[in-house]
Amino acid sequence: MYGNTSFGAETPEKLTEDEREMVQQELSAVVARTRRLLPGEFVVGSELAAGADGPTATVAVQPPVGRAIRANYTPSDAGFDEGSRDELAAGLAASAAVQVREALRNDAAPAAR
Repeated sequence: MYGNTSFGAETPEKLTEDEREMVQQELSAVVARTRRLLPGEFVVGSELAAGADGPTATVAVQPPVGRAIRANYTPSDAGFDEGSRDELAAGLAASAAVQVREALRNDAAPAAR
């Protein structure tokens, strides 16, 4: 049975040590910007993982209620400039705030039946 083998498939791209450090700095900058936009009850974190198709970077926000918000990107796509970092942080913060609003709206008891 060879169903899980990857004969002839391309090997996933790996980051050099300098590239890995640059991506981690980008992730840290986005996390810091996102934390500044949200109250302390929101948990913000990042991860750089090696996936089957190559490295994947993730920034996530867990609101106090509601589901987590994630933004994934492939580090080989392109680095983030200052404006892109701000835009990503603002988008994550806004989406997390909407999650809280939606979760609270859905938990509210109806006034009448």
